[in-house]
Parts: sequence; C-alpha cells; structure tokens
Amino acid sequence: MSINHDLLELLMEFNEKQSPDFLLHLNNFTYSITSVSINNTSIPVNEPTTRGGVYFSDKFAYKMKGIIEDLSVVPQLTKKMLGPNTEFGALKITTQIESNGIPTNLEIFTNLTNSVQTPSSIELNMIIIKLQSV
Repeated sequence: MSINHDLLELLMEFNEKQSPDFLLHLNNFTYSITSVSINNTSIPVNEPTTRGGVYFSDKFAYKMKGIIEDLSVVPQLTKKMLGPNTEFGALKITTQIESNGIPTNLEIFTNLTNSVQTPSSIELNMIIIKLQSV
C-alpha cells in the first residue's frame, strides 16, 4: 500500500467539511460519486495477509463508501470486484481538496469489496490502496 497518511487525514477532514466532487474513471468513462465517506476501520483478519491471492489486507484499512446514480456503470464494475473473475483491479477516483488555500488534485486507488444496487443507484464499498497528489 502506498498511502500518505497525512494526505489521507487531510482528505478525510476536507471531505467532512466541504464535500468535494469525486469522479470514478473506468474504461474511458467518468462517473460522479456522491455521499462519500472515508474512515479507518478494522478488518476481520488476525494478521496482515493476502486476501484471495489478489490483494493485501492489513488489520486496519481506510474504507471509502460512495453512491453512483448512473447505473450504466454496473456491467463495468462486475469486472473489477473481487470474485469469480480474472480481471479484478483497482478503481481510480479523482478529487480536489484545498490545504491552506492551495488546491491539490488527488488520485485515489481502491479495491471494490462490495456493492449494493437499488433501482436508481449503486453504493460502492471500497478499501483505499493508494493515494497520491498529482
């Protein structure tokens, strides 16, 4: 994992106060993500481990949750979620935050761990695996 914890704390703080725009970039399409929450929670493992031979999981992880109201994303997401497919991969999300009045563009890379679809939206549950300013 390549997470700058100071930058992540800044993102979490800014997200609570300002609700920045988050965009999911997937297969040359861009989807707006709303109602984003980011928090640090425990993972149900006793020690750091590789899960399913696909991604690494520590005992604690930064989780990100958000809603996409464009259901055209659903067929593309099934190829990215851990499960019975060989194309499991990271999702790229971008946003912009401000620190001391200076705008900073961020790229957030996540693993999709779960999704819940309703008739009008899909809620994504993700684990942040990489965060960088660009």
